[in-house]
Amino acid sequence: MTPGNADDFAEIAASLHDTDTFEETLDKVLEFALKAVGGDYAGVLFVRRGRVETIAATSPVVSRLDQLQMHLDDGPDVALTHDRRSVLVRDTSSESRWPRWAQAAAQAGVRSMIGARLYVSGDVMGSLNVYAERPGNFNEDDQAVAQVLARHAAIALSNVEEQSGLLRALDSRKLIGIAEGILMERFGLNDDQAFGVLRRYSQTRNIKLRDVAQIVVDTRRLPD
Repeated sequence: MTPGNADDFAEIAASLHDTDTFEETLDKVLEFALKAVGGDYAGVLFVRRGRVETIAATSPVVSRLDQLQMHLDDGPDVALTHDRRSVLVRDTSSESRWPRWAQAAAQAGVRSMIGARLYVSGDVMGSLNVYAERPGNFNEDDQAVAQVLARHAAIALSNVEEQSGLLRALDSRKLIGIAEGILMERFGLNDDQAFGVLRRYSQTRNIKLRDVAQIVVDTRRLPD
């Protein structure tokens, strides 16, 4: 793909927003990233509840280098989640900003890298990173392409994650409604009373309300 081609990015954006699941969106993000800048490996790193973790990678070497950065609290991915929008590493064998990570990367056969922050409305989600075995594989144009792709990816991932959460909430509400109906039929309760029974079991047994409902639906009785 020619860097900066508006038609290509329009097609990428449409494809990313046309996915149904978070995992499918991640797969496409990695696929497009490798095609867009010609890398050998790619990975997506997310910040969740204050923790940073690799949620998708095309090679185990990506996860290992990410873990090293988390252990050191230093490296390009850490910089992307803290104070940088993008990074360009031309050659890990001579990289001086993150020497310990760079040395490990070079030893692992990773010689160059670009990364871009994933963010939505100012909230940092993580980073999209592409790696190459050849030094000097990436330049400033590739860095700009990565930033545009990361922006599209962040919006698509945020949307599908939100949609998945809404679907789970709807599924839970539906499951609880079925459990209420079973209790109403078996014990002659109205809907408020049935929901009250489920809630009390959830609180006294320290079980999630959805899980209590699932037990009722599966066994047609309350938990022991």
